[in-house]
This record gives sequence, C-alpha cells and structure tokens, in this order.
Amino acid sequence: MARHKKILLEPASEPQLDISSMVDVCFLLLIYFLVATTIVRERDLGMKLPSPHTDGTHIPLISAMFIRVDANGAVFSGTRESERLLDTETASNELPLLSSQLNLYAAAALSAGDHPLVQIMVDPGARQQRVVDVLNALAGSGISSVTFTDILEM
Repeated sequence: MARHKKILLEPASEPQLDISSMVDVCFLLLIYFLVATTIVRERDLGMKLPSPHTDGTHIPLISAMFIRVDANGAVFSGTRESERLLDTETASNELPLLSSQLNLYAAAALSAGDHPLVQIMVDPGARQQRVVDVLNALAGSGISSVTFTDILEM
C-alpha cells in the first residue's frame, strides 16, 4: 500500500494592517486646518430678550428702532415709508452707517430716560454672518434690548 505523507504547514499568522502612515496623514491634515483657519473675534453679544410676561406699566418714551436685513445682505432702517437703505457692502463686516445711526438712537433714548429697543427683521435668505454683523453693531453702540420679529409694526 502506498503511504500518504502528510505535509504539516505552519499556522498562518493573523493579517496585520499598518496604519502608522494614515495616522501621520491625519495629524498633518489637523495641523494644516488649524493653521489655515481664520479666527474671527466677535464682540460680546450680551443681549436681553424681552420677557413674555410684562406687567404693562412701562410704556417706552421713545419708539423702537426697526432694522431689516434683506436676502442680499443690505441693511435698512425704519419702517414702510420711512425705511432708509443704510449699508449694502456685503464684503465688509463693518456697518458704518448703521453704527452711526445706532449711536444717535441710543443717545436719544438715554437722554429721554429710556432704554433703547431695537427690533430686527431678517429675510430667510440672508446670510447669518450679516445678522451677526448687525448684532456686533448693536453691541458696539451699547444696545442690549433686541427683539427678532417677522412683522414690522406701524
């Protein structure tokens, strides 16, 4: 009879995956994004939202200022017939005309013994950075009473 020889094979080792180069690439990408990121410092936006429960005893001496931001990023002041176009330059985060008007409004409200109140209407298509620019202008003028609205009052 023929003899069958059994061939003994060494047990196969577990396959290994060398990921050290992938870790190096991840760290390089992380360092690249940290260096390439621009850090924008925003002003402190310590805004007060009006409380839903008011006692009705405080009637403001000076009417609220209305600001509207349209879909193109243009900033308007006032309502309906008295609406004025202030700033249209969307490349800049500065709003010089709005800031000067806010300073005048805040000074008038404080001289009347009242707190300045601003209502902002934002078009749904507007960039959020433009809204933050308006809030920065408000904070720069010292106005902290802000209301977001979708209907302009008369």
